Amino acid sequence: MDDNKLKAIIKELERIRGRHTELVSVYVPAGYNMIKVAEQIRSEQGTAQNIKSKAVRKNVVGALEKITQHLKLYKQTPKNGVAIFCGNVSDKEGVTDLELWAIEPPEPLKQRLYRCGQEFVLDPLKGIVREKEIYGIIVLDKSEAEIGVLRGKRIESLKHLDSIVPGKSKAGGWSQARFARVREGLLNDFLKKIGEIASSNFKVMRDLRGIIVGGPGPVKEQFVDGDYLEYSVKNKILGVVNTSYTGGEYGLRETVNRAEDIISEASAIREKKILERFFTELSKDSGLAVYGFMEVTDALKSGNLELLLLSEGFDWVKTKFKCSCGFETEKVLNRKQIDEQRCPECNNKLEVTGEKEITEDLIKLADDMGTEAEVVSTNTGMGEQLMELGGIGGTLRYKS
Repeated sequence: MDDNKLKAIIKELERIRGRHTELVSVYVPAGYNMIKVAEQIRSEQGTAQNIKSKAVRKNVVGALEKITQHLKLYKQTPKNGVAIFCGNVSDKEGVTDLELWAIEPPEPLKQRLYRCGQEFVLDPLKGIVREKEIYGIIVLDKSEAEIGVLRGKRIESLKHLDSIVPGKSKAGGWSQARFARVREGLLNDFLKKIGEIASSNFKVMRDLRGIIVGGPGPVKEQFVDGDYLEYSVKNKILGVVNTSYTGGEYGLRETVNRAEDIISEASAIREKKILERFFTELSKDSGLAVYGFMEVTDALKSGNLELLLLSEGFDWVKTKFKCSCGFETEKVLNRKQIDEQRCPECNNKLEVTGEKEITEDLIKLADDMGTEAEVVSTNTGMGEQLMELGGIGGTLRYKS
């Protein structure tokens, strides 16, 4: 499961609210024994029998039973663990509509959790999504260096290096020129070592968004200007910042704090380039840009959509309706249109019997069709323009 799919599921689960504490969240970390999980759920079923409210008891016991049945499908714990959510999603008092979601995340789950509440517990999954935003950090001066990464909000040190570069005071008996040459040679060797270790770490990070270099003196500029990093890694340098510290967590954290604007701008620039491409094709009337739900989904299903753009505000749902006269139907429509739906046979207002967000389905279809999918924010002018076009757009592989 990639980031976009996971974000879509999180968005769907965030909308769900239980009338009571009847939404069950279960997190099974990577490597954990599934038999023990099943035993705990069975134990919780016994405890749930003591819930005083008959309706709540029915929903909680039902959710736990559904989870128990689902656990039987696993012969062993998935590689990255699994998060299971189940509960009554009906918004009508006294009506039970149990739904279950089982998510095998793209990164290992580390938290073992069982909770029953009015909301699903989603922070561990949100943390995984955030951690896909990876930035390399190199903070250095002539005496030491620290190489690390920023994963979401977590800073991690990869390697600390101490140099043998002497201070500027020359050794006794040495000429000033000879001492300077030796010192410069040792500094060059130290910078080479930093570059080699940083390159070997960063070049294998598939989700690396960029690199920040920091330090208290001019050595950081010498490192950036020289050929110490491999070409592909050097091209990912986003900026250079001044710091007071070099080694340890203090140096890494100060570098990240001082580079906050650079990192935010880099993420925004990437999104800007994607949207600029779409709006350029749209303004040229080249026939390679499409927008609107039907137009985009038709292109996606035909295999002609190269890039799918979905706004964070995109809110279309697959909705089931029924009427008191017996008429039933299912429609895919904007959530704002739900209350407008009327029965074609008797013109009464249709009653909603079920709904499901379709963002995840669209992203999965894009993945199946080899189409790149991007979820874009509404915090920029172009992001707002996409929302005004219905929150969905894309570019075609060829003019249809």
